[in-house]
Amino acid sequence: MTNILEVKNLKTYFQSDGEEIPAVDGVSFEIRKGETLGLVGESGSGKSITSLSILQLVPEPHGKIIDGEIKFNGKNLLDYNEKQIRQIRGNDISMIFQEPMTSLNPVFTVGDQIIEVLILHQKLDKKKARSRALELLDLVGIPLAIRRIDDYPHQLSGGMRQRIMIAMALACDPELLIADEPTTALDVTTQAQILELLKDLKAKFNMSMLLITHDLGVVADSADKVAVMYLGRIVEYTDVETFFEDPKHPYSQGLLKSIPSMVNSVSRLNPIKGQVPKPTDIKNGCRFCTRCEFVRDICIEEEPGFIDNGKQQVKCWMYSDRWDDSSAKEGKSSGTKAVGSKKS
Repeated sequence: MTNILEVKNLKTYFQSDGEEIPAVDGVSFEIRKGETLGLVGESGSGKSITSLSILQLVPEPHGKIIDGEIKFNGKNLLDYNEKQIRQIRGNDISMIFQEPMTSLNPVFTVGDQIIEVLILHQKLDKKKARSRALELLDLVGIPLAIRRIDDYPHQLSGGMRQRIMIAMALACDPELLIADEPTTALDVTTQAQILELLKDLKAKFNMSMLLITHDLGVVADSADKVAVMYLGRIVEYTDVETFFEDPKHPYSQGLLKSIPSMVNSVSRLNPIKGQVPKPTDIKNGCRFCTRCEFVRDICIEEEPGFIDNGKQQVKCWMYSDRWDDSSAKEGKSSGTKAVGSKKS
């Protein structure tokens, strides 16, 4: 199966008060045709900036992609000029943004905003574009589409606005859909409906998807692979089954331990201690070393590279020959193996 998207060593930096802030710092991953990659991590880890970098929507002049490759169907999008990337954006690669109320234009009807996409990219006349917009509203489950097409965003509920965003994203039958926190601020029932809709549409159109979220339940239900991101870097990369059965990186384990359990609902949650530091505060060593309970001198002094055990890639010294097992703390992962174990 061929890769539809390949991101290699992507670096997106911002300038702030004379400092260079590495929001995305050497990120690499790939997405195959028809596959969903879940990009997970706490707020501030660089997930959304990664998605904006793919579409070259990083806010300028303070933000800039300084290195890396973003290959879509084998062609590096960073070599494209603005006119060329506009033909890709919204047509071959579409994006569902976090908050539909800020993404939809409040002074235009939702129908006009979908029609604009169809006229721009599909070159339809207004009559055919309106007819297609109605089909899309039916497809995403908007009731009484013939009436709702002339509504303004404020006249719709949060769930319906999110469906409008999905309709706009699917208007041109994209090959890749980027969904950035598609269920944020929605109630649980509506979240389930939106996720089920996305899965159905993905199967219907054989789309690939980059699903950005901090909700691991969404990842378990929708993703094929998982990339765990922390402070601008990916620290673990694996398939979804392996991630939930035997996570290796202490940060991945901490994320899973922070989820309420149906099996042991009376126990207290075990959150990750501390807060995400500023990217400029970590000069050397592992990005997670300031919050890791298994930290050693080597973790502070030198950043680990990826270690591949055949099932997953993990950026942690614990799985290196340079790790001193005898000094490791005793602990259990959320799987069945000891946290300090080097072996898979």
